[in-house]
Amino acid sequence: MRKPAGAMWLAALLGGSGVLHLVRPRTYEWLVPPELGDARTWVTATGVAEVGAAALLAAPLSRRAGGWAAAGLFVVFVPAHLHTFRVIDRRPDLLAVAAVRLVLQMPLIRTALAVARAS
Repeated sequence: MRKPAGAMWLAALLGGSGVLHLVRPRTYEWLVPPELGDARTWVTATGVAEVGAAALLAAPLSRRAGGWAAAGLFVVFVPAHLHTFRVIDRRPDLLAVAAVRLVLQMPLIRTALAVARAS
């Protein structure tokens, strides 16, 4: 991944998601497993972390750190994606969305690692 396309794509994804976490936290609060404590705190912290990772990915000099940060975030989000299955009342449409989100974590992690290693 010599070209920054993967980095820019991840930066856009994380930046957009991070901003949404900060401006519409209620959208994400239900995804936080109750065992972790206050959902608003976690949503705010992950929003800030996503925006930070996006900024690192966008700048060539910090792209390596951004790739590692993005990979770490995607790994950390797995418990929230798994928690989704506990709270969606077995609705087929929501189950499908939850399954897709969980499955997408691996390509996101691979892309972030590729950016980190190539930068």
